[in-house]
Amino acid sequence: MGLRRGNARRAPARDAGPAAPATERPRGKRWKWGGRKGAARSPLRHLVYWSLVLGLWALIAALGSIAFVVSTLPPIQSLEVPKRPPTIEIVGLDGRPLTMRGEMSGTDVAIKELPPYLPRAFVAIEDRRFYSHFGVDPIGLVRAVAANVLHRGVSQGGSTLTQQLAKNLFLTQERTLWRKMQELVLALWLERKFSKREILELYLNRVYFGSGAYGVEAAAQKYFGKPARAVKVAEAAMLAGLVKSPSRLAPSRNPDGAERRAQAVLTAMTELGFVTETMAKTALAQPARAVRPAGAGSVNYVADWIMDVLDDLVGHVEQDLVVETSIDPALQAAAEKALVDELALKGQKFDVAQGALVAMTPDGAVRALVGGKNYAESQFNRAVAAKRQPGSAFKPFVYLTALERGLTPESVREDKAIALKGWKPENYSHDYHGPVTLTQALALSLNTVSVRLTLEVG
Repeated sequence: MGLRRGNARRAPARDAGPAAPATERPRGKRWKWGGRKGAARSPLRHLVYWSLVLGLWALIAALGSIAFVVSTLPPIQSLEVPKRPPTIEIVGLDGRPLTMRGEMSGTDVAIKELPPYLPRAFVAIEDRRFYSHFGVDPIGLVRAVAANVLHRGVSQGGSTLTQQLAKNLFLTQERTLWRKMQELVLALWLERKFSKREILELYLNRVYFGSGAYGVEAAAQKYFGKPARAVKVAEAAMLAGLVKSPSRLAPSRNPDGAERRAQAVLTAMTELGFVTETMAKTALAQPARAVRPAGAGSVNYVADWIMDVLDDLVGHVEQDLVVETSIDPALQAAAEKALVDELALKGQKFDVAQGALVAMTPDGAVRALVGGKNYAESQFNRAVAAKRQPGSAFKPFVYLTALERGLTPESVREDKAIALKGWKPENYSHDYHGPVTLTQALALSLNTVSVRLTLEVG
């Protein structure tokens, strides 16, 4: 059979009967955004979708910001905890500390030397999840943000002890978002480099307690007159409470505020099991009291004098130094009281508002030095820096010259009025004694005899 191309005729189709119904393709279940169920669920899907998108972009932005912050910091490999500036401890004749000077005015103390409740007080009030977080406390951070939004201001900081240490070691005190991001990065580095114990020890030795006291040792000496290892529970609670606002809560200025804050610390310590209820009740019944060491005010005049001459004596100080002095603490306190009492008694009568006092032994050892009646009001040291006419202080040199020229203590000179080109020196008593020996003239500080001797011996 052959096939033909072209106009081929088609055979008429035979009648096949009624057409079979078309078979429908099975359809799966389809979600219709516009349907009844879709109308109810689409907002939720949109919310989930955009939340994921925004969360992803926020994560990318956060990681990018952290990377940029890291790029602006010194290389982590070369980053080191800065050395503590040297402290100059000034001690009295009895070997006990009079005061401390230096940038941080305190010495480091190992955490093992402290009573256990002292470091725990700081953990309780400042960072109760210190031992469980990685340098940043997400729970505390969220709580702080919520509190700040609720109060429409900065009511909580949310910084961990590690973050506070990072700020104290490497950063300024400015409160900006940029500095906060640097603080977070440095806190993570500190947690990676040091153990929790080392971080807490660094913190306790660098944190500021007000009144120029850095570190728990300086603060314990400043406020309680004792080393940090000897503080009691109530005193430990008060020290921990100062960190929040050292200037406002300093017990020397605001004892009531410091005590209220210490009570909050004791409550937190009890809740965490850091102290027993009995210990807390005892501390509440016997709250800490700041003390004022003998001569605490006037001894600063001594310290200023020492610091002025220290470089000339020992050169530039690069490590901790103990300066032993001849100051007697009891005499220093007595000298301060004597000056204050005398000014109160006779100051108005003689129109005198200030004064100074120096007590020395015959061999020249200074036992007391007071440069003014109140160091807090005036730091000018009148005992060593005031410029006054020497007056009678020059008379011994005149008499010494006279002795060298052949006169003797029993040589006699006339105490009577004298006039020199319009100048008429008089004695303090405004009277004259006639013929007197040089010994008598010097003992009575007679001006006329001193003038005559000056003219005589030159």
